[in-house]
Amino acid sequence: MSEIVVGKGQALYKKAKAIIPGGTQLLSKRPEMFLPDLWPAYYSKAKGCRIWDMDGKEYIDVSYMGIGANVHGYANDEVDAAAKEAIDRGGMSTLNAPEEVYLAEELIRLHPWAGGVRYAKAGGEAMALAARIARAYTRKDIILFCGYHGWHDWYLSANLSNKNALNDQHIAGLEPLGVPAGLAGTNLPFHYNNIEEFETLMQKHQGKIAAVIMEPIRNDEPQDGFLDKIRQKTQQQGVLLVFDEITAGFRICAGGSHKALGTEPDIAVFAKGMTNGYPLSAIVGRKEVMEAAQGTFISSTFYTERVALAATLKSVQLYQKNRVWEKQMAYGQMVQDGWKQRAEQAGLAIEVGGIKPLGHFTILGDEDALVYKTYFVQEMLKRGYIASNAFYTTDAHSPEIIKEYLANSGEVFAQIAGYQKKGEPVRSQLQGPVCHSGFGRLN
Repeated sequence: MSEIVVGKGQALYKKAKAIIPGGTQLLSKRPEMFLPDLWPAYYSKAKGCRIWDMDGKEYIDVSYMGIGANVHGYANDEVDAAAKEAIDRGGMSTLNAPEEVYLAEELIRLHPWAGGVRYAKAGGEAMALAARIARAYTRKDIILFCGYHGWHDWYLSANLSNKNALNDQHIAGLEPLGVPAGLAGTNLPFHYNNIEEFETLMQKHQGKIAAVIMEPIRNDEPQDGFLDKIRQKTQQQGVLLVFDEITAGFRICAGGSHKALGTEPDIAVFAKGMTNGYPLSAIVGRKEVMEAAQGTFISSTFYTERVALAATLKSVQLYQKNRVWEKQMAYGQMVQDGWKQRAEQAGLAIEVGGIKPLGHFTILGDEDALVYKTYFVQEMLKRGYIASNAFYTTDAHSPEIIKEYLANSGEVFAQIAGYQKKGEPVRSQLQGPVCHSGFGRLN
């Protein structure tokens, strides 16, 4: 175990905060979300599940693996070879890339209920397109939603009517600044597994609802036929059901998680889980629904870019060939069971949740949970791990890596439990500020 050395990455992040509002392009990659002032922040190289920082120090990533984008691991040889071949053949041209058609065929083969595909570059952008297509098809305005679906106006408008509407969906503190006030009341939240809340909204706004947009699964399993009841109610009222598969897709099966859960939507949206790190998203829908995309204007030069299409096609094929979901599920079970066992051995109270490939834990005690998280990240960094209180499993991990990670986690759990028993605040052991939990200004 070595001490944390402030190096090139921390220095570069200070420069970034002066010229890039918010410091980074993605909230989930902000150093403040992990270990303020000490997080390495930038990488020079990544391969498999290993990352090298700008000073050449090597770490094992047992946290988010590219924020969930790299299901095959970093710099996968086969996926990257497909991308390099596309570059060599020309990543852009006046004519269209044939991979648009090949990938669409593959996505429809995986989802036989679907008949049309459109592409975008990012997950939140694709969700905005799905909302547009749903409204264009139904000629109605209101959307009922559950879960996190990105940064675009249609979604943030929920906080116009109730400033806390999005707080317990996924991220707190999302200000709808810049969102037109006229969108207030067009996006209304309900909570997962609360069928009564959903049915009340459906009844109250009957005849005005374009779509129900939700993650089919994230942290909890659907209870008492929750998804089937939503499917039945939406069909009865002519409302589209849109599944956001950006996080859960390509985790528990090849394609959307709804395949394993047994409920078919009208539209499913995919992004990072299928691409292994390349910028592409896909809106997959029933043929008649997707035809509405021809009636509303959706068009962008870089939606036709070839490299990400070629890489994603190879990623989807490789995912099926290697049955990657089986490893993601098995490794996730190992991690979650290991957290519980190590915490029990240390005498530390924790809560473990999330679907197996996307597990997370919360350490309980008299201090803020963020204090415990910050300490865990700090001590694991000293041990050579890019860690958080979550673990997204991939094909690049292994039982050996996970066992070693759990052994180190158990040592940190024991340290925290020791401080708790002695009545010493864990906060006093932090080498910097406590990490952040939600969105907010940095300076």
